Amino acid sequence: MVRYAQVQSTKAWEQEDSDVVTESTRGYCIIVWNDDVNSFEWVITTLMEICGHSEEQAEQCAFIIHYTGKYAVKEGLYEILKPMCEAITDRGINATIEENVRR
Repeated sequence: MVRYAQVQSTKAWEQEDSDVVTESTRGYCIIVWNDDVNSFEWVITTLMEICGHSEEQAEQCAFIIHYTGKYAVKEGLYEILKPMCEAITDRGINATIEENVRR
């Protein structure tokens, strides 16, 4: 569980309160990898059905996957992402789970 503490800034240009993470658990993400086998339509349908993406969000993910080679399509707890990742790979799409390095 993430807990937030209110921090009062002492700098003149930062007079607003801001949230600072004081405790967290590391999250994970599903990475979908580009290939020359699966169509855009199949990847989009898969992301909508398995990850709960809207059509627009799934389409954007598919284009990013195609042009960059991979993309983190879903973030969350490992226990939640594991069955999703398995369902994606069961459809013939290469996907892995990686520790989320963003903070």
